[in-house]
Amino acid sequence: MSNISRRKFLKTGAAALAGITIAPSTILGMSHGHISPTDKLNLAAVGIGGMGHANINHVKGTENIVALCDVDWKYAKGVFDEFPKAKKYWDYRKMYDEMGKSIDGVIIATADHTHAIITADAMTMGKHVYCQKPLTHSVYESRLLAKLAKKYKVATQMGNQGNSFDWCRQIAEWIQSGVIGEVYEVHCWTDRPIWPQGLMRPSDNPKCPKTLDWDLFIGPAQKRPYNPVYTPWNWRGWWDFGTGALGDMACHIMDPLYWALDLKYPISVIGSSTLSNLYSPPHAQIVTYTFPARPPKGNTKMPEVKVYWYDGGLMPPRPEELKDGQMMGDENGGIIFIGTKGKIMTGCYGMNPTLLPVSDMEHFNQPKPSIPRVKGGNGNIWSTNAHEQDWIRACKESPENRVESSSNFQFSGPFNEMVVMGVLAIRLQALNKTLEWDGENMRFTNIGENETIKTCIKDGFTIHNGHPTFNKTWTDPVNAQQFANELIKHNYREGWKLPAMP
Repeated sequence: MSNISRRKFLKTGAAALAGITIAPSTILGMSHGHISPTDKLNLAAVGIGGMGHANINHVKGTENIVALCDVDWKYAKGVFDEFPKAKKYWDYRKMYDEMGKSIDGVIIATADHTHAIITADAMTMGKHVYCQKPLTHSVYESRLLAKLAKKYKVATQMGNQGNSFDWCRQIAEWIQSGVIGEVYEVHCWTDRPIWPQGLMRPSDNPKCPKTLDWDLFIGPAQKRPYNPVYTPWNWRGWWDFGTGALGDMACHIMDPLYWALDLKYPISVIGSSTLSNLYSPPHAQIVTYTFPARPPKGNTKMPEVKVYWYDGGLMPPRPEELKDGQMMGDENGGIIFIGTKGKIMTGCYGMNPTLLPVSDMEHFNQPKPSIPRVKGGNGNIWSTNAHEQDWIRACKESPENRVESSSNFQFSGPFNEMVVMGVLAIRLQALNKTLEWDGENMRFTNIGENETIKTCIKDGFTIHNGHPTFNKTWTDPVNAQQFANELIKHNYREGWKLPAMP
């Protein structure tokens, strides 16, 4: 793709895998050099009650699980019980201090807002990292992780498991072979959220259970009293901890288009949504990205392209090529690519790509596969361990000869920047403009120094004696530049700090 690691993966692929020389490591846990594929890595995991458990299950048969960490020991109990020999921790920092010399890699599946700091600290220790999607909570954090991964030469992977499947590569081959001409428009959608959103900050103050370390869950975010509406899992529906439906699913659904169209930074973004408030993502939203023209890829030109995101039940216009009764995408979402010569439609994760109309597939001679496949990437996405095991393979190869896992941070870092740009578009929509973006310098170029923005903090809609009353409460106006800059690069609370940008 647009980076060295990506190009290396695509060009060398399976052939390189067969030719790599691998020697045993002398000090397991201290070196991220090469170790024998038959040797087992010592792995730690942080955030193990949800997706972390699934990731662990996909590596436990081949590697050693030596340390487990979670802030909620009730939620994590089943995993703790499954690995009684693994050391148990509340605080990942203590785990790193005590186990740093004996672990080789870390699986991270915490709430979005803590991904960056846990991942960054691991990489500065020379540890390989598998981090769940979205990679980070902010643009700056994504940029940082990509640069740290390059500096410390560790194997990395974002947990967008569809990236390791054949569909992603198939779509890229179709588009880059010119099957539908030059792609100038793409529509993506999801059925999420499936958790509460559009919420107001709770006013009650229940007692925190002893099985949860609330301060550690808060981590670098601003403090607030405990409330069960935040965790477990429902943290996705709160701005300070999650990134809503966009962060949850765009790393899956937009992955094939980001790859196939060789994208990097958008030049503009604009968002619209149902009522957006200070605390919680809206019920439904639309984000429009504009990307500049790129150099030709394969047999086709890469002109300026607009990418549209829909969630919360919103859908793109139905293609005229679909017959009555034919589903657009699948029940979880999908993608529609619009080119100068035709259209491609997929399901969620890029599953089951098809030309439109679907009848065109009867006589379609697919381009010869040219992008290396990942072992196991043609299986069942819900049960295969292909994505995790591709990371394990990369961990055991020397940095000099490593074939990077395909969602390594040189790819997924810039990709995730695009994803969280959608969050910025929604939270800044009150400026009533298309936001122009300088990707290299991570800044908006058309927010004036004296512009202000205010955000709803209470809807206040009531019906009294049959008459509706509209009474929204807003924050005081704040400087829009400062507000935007904090969304781009968070100010962590005291006691929490990221490493410096390399």
